[in-house]
Order: sequence, then structure tokens, then C-alpha cells
Amino acid sequence: MSRRTARAHAVVTGAGSGIGRAFALELAKRGGQVVCADLDETTAKETVLLVEQAGGDAIAVACDVAVEDDVRRLSVTAGSWLGRVDLVVNNAGIGAGGLPVGEAPLGDWQRALGVNLWGVIHGCHVFVPLLREQGRGGIINVASAAGFTAAPRMAAYNVSKAGVVSLSETLAAELAGTGVAVTVLCPTFVRTNIFGGELIDPAAAQVARRIARVTGFSPERVARTTLDAHDRGRLYVLPQLDAKALWRLKRLAPAPYARMAGLMGHFAPDPEPHEEHR
Repeated sequence: MSRRTARAHAVVTGAGSGIGRAFALELAKRGGQVVCADLDETTAKETVLLVEQAGGDAIAVACDVAVEDDVRRLSVTAGSWLGRVDLVVNNAGIGAGGLPVGEAPLGDWQRALGVNLWGVIHGCHVFVPLLREQGRGGIINVASAAGFTAAPRMAAYNVSKAGVVSLSETLAAELAGTGVAVTVLCPTFVRTNIFGGELIDPAAAQVARRIARVTGFSPERVARTTLDAHDRGRLYVLPQLDAKALWRLKRLAPAPYARMAGLMGHFAPDPEPHEEHR
């Protein structure tokens, strides 16, 4: 097993909280140096303080991953501070859900795709050529089981995460034999603050929080599992049993799975109307 995550010179987006913060702390425990990027520089600095308290080395960078120029500036800053970049964790993301297609505002679609999909596209577009030129390193893209479960009333989120899975699979094919490894993380429920996102209907968020409290993994466990899998050269990481079961069921019986997902959607709470539809 390669130990490419040991002493890595890493960039983590969305590092101000949740899974991103957990990645930063776990990489620091492995002796790495971490550039902690986040839209909110204050929370990124809080992560840096936690890394330093744990004996690691990190800096904070304000970055909106939906903006290409921001990601290019992040690359320049990371290259200058780290000397080289070994690992990029494209983690930044937002939640979206609660309304069916046709009722969910197009603005929600644009924001979800801008952060969740275009943010990862920008990260890969900017950093992959550098890694390929080095002939070493890794990319970890954070998707979701939503990328293949296609749960009702979550279309924008589902589509954004499905795009991340497809992008990661394509990258793995393109980078085969180059020394650059690709991993895509597809968890189900993780105990983070994503359920409080501005694009999630409050009723749906309340249900998701309850499920996460009971069945969700901690972000620290997810980050540790993913980095270990990346060291083993695994493309897909489905850390929870429910993610693995849904993955297999959909591939073995896609039509029955779609009917099952539709039936489950009927049990979802009826959300309050979105502001644009009041």
C-alpha cells in the first residue's frame, strides 16, 4: 500500500467545517502541510488553529470554488507556500433539496451546480496539469451517494454529485499510468452542518438531521477512511453499509430501484413553499 497521504503537501477546499476540516486535521496528523481553503476565511482560520494545536502546519485561504480565478489564485498561493502540491481534496459543497423538478427555483440549480460540480471541475482543471507534470500525487473528489441514489426532491444536488462521480471516473481513466491517483468519496449521511444550507427546505433539513444523528458517520471517520482508501489506490469510497447496498441494488435492478425510490419519495415531508412560490 502506498502512503501517498503521509507527509502530503495538500490543498483542501471547504476546509472551514465538516468533512473538509476533518480532512485537514487527519492530513496534519499524518505529518502533512495543509492549505485550508474556504469561502469563509474566518472558519478556515479556525481550522488552521486546530491544525496548529495538534502540532501541524497550515494556512488559510479565502476561495470561492465556483469562481475559476479564485481557484487559480489558490493554486498560486499553495504552490508558493508548499513548494509543490501532492494532494488536492475537492471537498467544498452545499446542500440543496426539498422541492421537485419544476418547482425548485432555477437559481437553486445554478448555485448547487456552481459550487458542487463547477467547484470540482475548477479544482481538477487547475491542479491536474500540475500533478500530471510532476508524475505523482492525488485527487480526492467529494461526491455523495446522492450521485447514484437519485432520491426525489433532491434533483439539483443529485445531478451535481453525479457529475462529480463521472468526472472522477473520467480522470481515473485519463491519469492511468501517470502516477496520479484519483478517489471519489460517496457517503450517505455524515454529521456535519450541510443540512443547514440555504438551499435546503427546513422540513427536509429537519428529517435529514434526525437520520444523520442516528445513522450518520462522523466526518473524522469519513476522512480517515477515505485517505486510507486513497493510499490503497481505490477509486470509489462508499464508507457506509447503506451506501454500498444502494450502489449494488441500483446496478443489479435499476428499474425496481427507481420504483422504490419513487415510493420512498411519497413519505418525504411536504415542505413549506419556497419564497419564490409563496
